[in-house]
Amino acid sequence: MNNTIKTILLSFVSAMVGGYCFYLVSKPAGSVKDSSNDQRLINERTVNTKMVNSKPVVELNGDFKKASELATRSVVYIKTVSDAKYNSYDMFEFFFGGRGRGRKRLASGSGVIFTDNGYIVTNNHVIEDAETIEVIHEKKSYKAKVIGTDPSSDIAVLKIEAKGLPSITRGTSKKLSVGEWVLAIGNPFNLTSTVTAGIVSAKGRDIDLLGGQFPLESFIQTDAAINPGNSGGALVNIKGQLVGINTAILSRTGSYAGYGFAVPVDIVAKVFNDLVQYGEVQKAFTGIKVSDLSTKLAQRFDIKANKFDGAVITNIEQGSEADKVGLREGDVILKVNNDKIDGKSDFMEVMSYFRPGDKLKITYRRGNQTKTVQLKLRNREGTTGVLKRQIFYSKKLGVELEKISKAESKKLQLENGGVKIVKVRRGLFARLRMGEGFVITHINRQPVKNPKDVEKLLLDLEGKVYIQGVSKDGRRGYYQFYF
Repeated sequence: MNNTIKTILLSFVSAMVGGYCFYLVSKPAGSVKDSSNDQRLINERTVNTKMVNSKPVVELNGDFKKASELATRSVVYIKTVSDAKYNSYDMFEFFFGGRGRGRKRLASGSGVIFTDNGYIVTNNHVIEDAETIEVIHEKKSYKAKVIGTDPSSDIAVLKIEAKGLPSITRGTSKKLSVGEWVLAIGNPFNLTSTVTAGIVSAKGRDIDLLGGQFPLESFIQTDAAINPGNSGGALVNIKGQLVGINTAILSRTGSYAGYGFAVPVDIVAKVFNDLVQYGEVQKAFTGIKVSDLSTKLAQRFDIKANKFDGAVITNIEQGSEADKVGLREGDVILKVNNDKIDGKSDFMEVMSYFRPGDKLKITYRRGNQTKTVQLKLRNREGTTGVLKRQIFYSKKLGVELEKISKAESKKLQLENGGVKIVKVRRGLFARLRMGEGFVITHINRQPVKNPKDVEKLLLDLEGKVYIQGVSKDGRRGYYQFYF
């Protein structure tokens, strides 16, 4: 009996000691506050946090909703009708020009109300070649007029006859940070007023999307879902402020696959103002070509640097402003005025804010020395004045033509200049399938320098016709046919 009582007492004491030891081992070391109650550690927009598996989970309350409400009312639905005859090759149409007429292509996209009196921003590719453009806002339909386009940034400006429209509030893309929340608002797959959320994945992306002689690529990359139909729509921050115009997706299927790209709003604003005021973007030229600094370029120019910051000058136009102030190939540009330059895209974006005639300071590194020079910017003709495009329309040929600028001539290495195909309409050029952007330099071996030369020569010729020129990507080629 005594042995039984002793055994029970020993078990009881052992249990008490074991429980106390477990308490000591499992007790947290030090004093830890519950982060769900420490509001000093939480962003002011966060309402509360919960503990799940001892980890704080942030709950956003109302941020996306407020931004969506503010911005969605400023995004419009755009429908276009265009001629579809370019989609397939038709021998009867080529020779006789009769078949294929009446076929139309319907397309849609998005746009953003920039001003309350009816100016709308969208992508150039949304309305390119459109015969009619319809803007739908809050179930009301408006016929839109094209004010101007800039293929180099893929931006176009439309105008509808309306007043008191809810124009979007503009933010700034300069202060936008990687990791910041953004919303993409548009009309994908004809689903109007669609909102998706994501973060800024990167800035200053150059994805080799835009053509032309002077493409401007410095995209905002985001993982907010963007699909066909979102083009021209708004990318807004958490305050509902416009920070970009959604332009492209990176996809092998044509649908969203993880990343979208938007033109920064600061670039959009400059393009908008130029197109409305002058009908053409006033591009400023320095006379230099830059690239991202890489190991290969560092070796080529004997650049010794601890880190590859800045943009390295790879080519300087002889006699340009940059040449005159002493800049040289191999110089690494670190700043333009007070804006830090981390690469080619940064340099191109900053330069897009300026106009011909503006003066700016360029800070650069050469060897172990850092220097600053001031230069004056020029336009594509080498002057400092405002330029307006002079488009020549030949109804007989069915084409819009313009004389190429001095800057384009130098870039394409054309001593005698040439005539660029701006837009192909119905007529001879459409049947010949001549591409827009092609620069005509010779017709039957005769040089052409202005649009009227092209019209006169082609209307007077009979028999074999041989057209020489350069494509918009710099490749030399020719068209040959018989009249």
